[in-house]
Amino acid sequence: MMGEHGVLIGNECALGWMSHWFKVFPRCVGREIMKRNNIGPDQTEIRATAGEPQNRGARAWVESVSSGMRTVEAVIRELSQNDVPVLVVAEHGSGKAAAAARIHALSSRAAEPFQICQGRETSEEKLAVYAGQGGTVYLQEVGDLTAAAQKELARQIGLNGEEQRRVPRFICGTSGELEPEVKAGKFREDLYYRISGVCLRLPPLRQRKEDIPVLRDWFLSDAARDFSRAVPALSPGTQNFFLEHNWPGNIRELKDAARAIVALGDETLAMGGLRSLLRRADHGGNGEKISLKDASRAASREAEREIILQVLRRTRWNRRRAAQELQISYKALLYKLKQIGYEEYGA
Repeated sequence: MMGEHGVLIGNECALGWMSHWFKVFPRCVGREIMKRNNIGPDQTEIRATAGEPQNRGARAWVESVSSGMRTVEAVIRELSQNDVPVLVVAEHGSGKAAAAARIHALSSRAAEPFQICQGRETSEEKLAVYAGQGGTVYLQEVGDLTAAAQKELARQIGLNGEEQRRVPRFICGTSGELEPEVKAGKFREDLYYRISGVCLRLPPLRQRKEDIPVLRDWFLSDAARDFSRAVPALSPGTQNFFLEHNWPGNIRELKDAARAIVALGDETLAMGGLRSLLRRADHGGNGEKISLKDASRAASREAEREIILQVLRRTRWNRRRAAQELQISYKALLYKLKQIGYEEYGA
């Protein structure tokens, strides 16, 4: 019943299925939800949410500036007040686990366990263990569940009466649409109907760029605490780069980039390597995680390149003099020039 992002209820998400969840879940989305939760058009307060669940795998939630995400946050608050199953749909790294943790933290189950499970690693036996634990279970990439695990999940969600109180609330995540899997017979139709009565869609980071400075600064501060360093004040050039980058890896990629800057302790050095890594990921569109090791290597290569070029310019591209100043062999300098694409210069 909503636009591209937010919450979809009933047939827009579940192939025309009208379940009892549709009856108990109120149609309070859009302006009505924003009004109920006192979200005005001028509200811009951003804070890291306090009181996050202390269970392993919990994710911090940073409140948003963008209007689309503020509506999503209002829907999350509504969802926390009941136990209906939720299907969270979003690209990799867009915050599906954080949204699930936020729903749990605001719910009456907040003192109970919050657990994150990978679909491909979740067996029928593991799901059966959760049956008496209560709390909330977030199933990441639910489409990867085996047939046996799908059957057990459908059984637990379908439990009624007193036993239902001991069954955890299931929030399921997927980075792709499940309808094709249902039609191909790879995902149980009855289970799809059970989990998708309420479908929460999160926008990718490129569609909520107003939130980038907020998220960036939060991750910089978080990394500074972890590495016992001061929070870096980024140059205008680096700030612009964060805003202009397409972020195919979404929030996860932004977080890794911020942590790399703090870990390396030198913005110029870090960004030299990160620019090449991030642009490579942007063109590839695979959203691969940026490791601090890769970022450090890339920054080191960039720093080495700049030093070599500075010495060559100072020696007017006299390679032998440059090799002496750099305290490396002439042959090593030729090899390094070939690596950075300058083998023809000064020859």
